[in-house]
Amino acid sequence: MSRKTLNDLFVHSLSDIYSAEKQLTRALAKLSRAATNEQLSQAFQRHLQETHGQIERIDQVVEKSGLKLKRIKCVAMEGLIEEGDELIEEIEKGAVLDAGLIGAAQKVEHYEIAAYGTLCALGKALGFDDGVTLLKQTLEEEKATDKKLTEFAEKVGNPQAKAA
Repeated sequence: MSRKTLNDLFVHSLSDIYSAEKQLTRALAKLSRAATNEQLSQAFQRHLQETHGQIERIDQVVEKSGLKLKRIKCVAMEGLIEEGDELIEEIEKGAVLDAGLIGAAQKVEHYEIAAYGTLCALGKALGFDDGVTLLKQTLEEEKATDKKLTEFAEKVGNPQAKAA
């Protein structure tokens, strides 16, 4: 896709995160099944539901902005998911795997925080105020999820993995 204008860059970036979120819906279910800590498994399930809402929000941004998404695959998310899959394949189920899954999930959150922050800035420059409001909601959800993962890792996941 040719990206000659700021609008083209916005559409490409929005299409990319849409692909990322779609890929993530499949990955979160897998992470939930792989986690042995019930709280962690439930957290992945909650984030899966939240991700469905974020996809709906992107659809609303597209509708409000009068844009058309491109059919692309987010290779960054594909790589992050592949890293999580490798952990699941290589580490025996238990506390150490759970600690690894938390780290893998945080990498995803950090990618999403960067992507949504960029989209907010581009959307603001383009005057997509309604869309920016929706994108900021998602950005705040991603930040909150990252914070929850950090707290869980520090209080539960890492201590359990250390004791294993």
